[in-house]
Parts: sequence; structure tokens; C-alpha cells
Amino acid sequence: MRLPTIVTGLLVAGILTLATGTLDAPAQAAARSSESGIGIRLLEAPVAARADKRAWAYIVDHLAPGTVIHRRVEVFNTTGSPKQLSIYSAAAQISDRKFQFADDHTANELSAWTSMDRHEVVLPPEGRAPVTVTVAVPDDAAPGERYAMIWAETAKAAPPGGGLAQINRVGIRLYLDVGRGNPPPSDFTIDSLTAQRSPDGQQAVMAQVHNTGGRALDLSGDLKLTSSSGSQHHSAGPYRVQTGTTLAPGDTGSVTATLTEQVPDGPWRARMRLESGLTKRSAEATIRFPAAGAARAVKAEMDTDPYLMVALAVGAFLAVLAAITFLLIQRKRRSRREPSNA
Repeated sequence: MRLPTIVTGLLVAGILTLATGTLDAPAQAAARSSESGIGIRLLEAPVAARADKRAWAYIVDHLAPGTVIHRRVEVFNTTGSPKQLSIYSAAAQISDRKFQFADDHTANELSAWTSMDRHEVVLPPEGRAPVTVTVAVPDDAAPGERYAMIWAETAKAAPPGGGLAQINRVGIRLYLDVGRGNPPPSDFTIDSLTAQRSPDGQQAVMAQVHNTGGRALDLSGDLKLTSSSGSQHHSAGPYRVQTGTTLAPGDTGSVTATLTEQVPDGPWRARMRLESGLTKRSAEATIRFPAAGAARAVKAEMDTDPYLMVALAVGAFLAVLAAITFLLIQRKRRSRREPSNA
């Protein structure tokens, strides 16, 4: 009979595989399990994604059917005793607005496409070892986004006479979109802001977010509050948004920023700034904190996409330039047709 186990672990940093060139990953792009002193980190990241924070957090890629990629990671042991690690891929999914991984070695399509050049590693005290991860997409793979995990795991047997076995594992999220051509765009809207007050008086602002793009989102960001009364101007924040919300394409969910100090009830002009990778959006609404519970949701006013503004400005300039050029050509043609008075 199999003994029950206690499973603990941390989700870790990864790479965004949207370019062929790679960069050495920073040492801080790692995670470790405090229970066992094991960790995992990336050894490379794409050159094109150097400005993308998400590029140092997850393996995210868009691949055509029949494509094979290789990515390097490193496992390490920060304890003073040897550790035996099992390295494998397993299923994951986005459910209830969170990235959720399956138990044990449960497989799915993406984990079946993913392999490692080393499945068992024995690390000496303070030791480390590289591992190459290969993802091979079948020629007949259907379009769509899939999710999986790459795990490094150490197990502690149950004590003699019975008890609980412990399994500690750390891993890297893997997001893969299959399809030909360019990857689907990432985008989202911030639809409303809601002021809240918990039973113990803690104030917070919740944003309702809709994933309108074609890729999953891992949301982070901050909240700022401003108010004006006559010549008096007040501000509060920024307050960090609680991370952990992941939205699949088409999903709607919420993120919350909790205030770290008490502020007057308002009214406040609340500005929520959110991002997922290089996709950044912000919105504002006028809110007032209730005495208890949640106030009525207020429709948020989205900021205009700065890239769209630039595109519109460039388009308008080119249109004016084309009109001037056309008028000059027409004037020149007329002058040629008119008879000379000489």
C-alpha cells in the first residue's frame, strides 16, 4: 500500500523563448525550496526579451508544428548534505484564474512533448548541475495554447514504523502556443474598479480584468490614489497588486491591491496599472471606500495605448504629406498645360 505524502514546492523563474538569440540569465532568476534546500534556475533567456520581466519568470513560446527547441536550466543544492533529485515534466492547467499543476507525474500533451537529458541527478553539498530541456512539437499538433511544468524533486522516505513521506519539488512553468505564423497578440482591458473594506478595517481596491488577447496573462502592477480639495492635494501609494492571478485567453478575473495604511474614505481618483510581460495597461476611476464590505463597482476609464497614439500620429502625418504631395503634383501639371503669355 502506498504511503501518504506531503508535497511542497515553489514555482520558479523561466525564459521567454520568442527569439533565437539568448542571454545568460541573472542569478536571482531562481527559486528554492526551504524545506529541502533545493532550487532551480534558468541559464539563458532570449536577447529580444531582455526588457520583459516575464522572460525571466516562465518558459513561454510560440512554435509551429514539427519544431524542436532546447533550453538550459540548472538545479542546485544549498544544504550541507547530498541531495538526489528527480527531474521530469508534468501536466498543468489554468483553472479558477490560477496556474495550477497536477499531482505527481500526471501527463498531458505538452509534458509528453517535453524531455530532459538527465532524469536523475545527485548533487553534493552546495552542488549544482545543468539540465537541457527539449520540447518537440509533433508535425500533426493542433493549434492552441498548452501548459506544463518542469520539476526538480527530492523525496524523504517515511520514518520506520510508519508515518508520512515528504516530497519537495521546485519547478518552471511552461506556456506553449502551437500555430504557424506570428504568435497571437497579448492584450487585456481593465473594466472596473471596486473599493473594499475587510471586517478588520483593511482597505483594498479590486480591478476586474478581461483577457482579450490570444495568450495567457500573469498579472502584476500597482495602485495609486490621488485627491484634490481646493488647494489641498493628497496622494497615497503606490500599493502593489497581489500576484498569482493567471487568465487564459477569453477569461475574466480580478486582481487586488491592498493598502498598507489607512486613508480617508474619499472620494479618491484611483489609478490601476497592470502588466503581463511587455503588455501594459492602466485605467482610472473615482472611488470611495465603504464602511464595510465592497462598494459598487465603478466603470474604469482605460488609458489610450501609447503605441496606438504613435501609430495614429504617424498615419496622420503621412496622410497630410501625401495630400501636400498630390496638390503640388496637380499644380505642376496645370502649369504645364497653361499657354504662355509671352
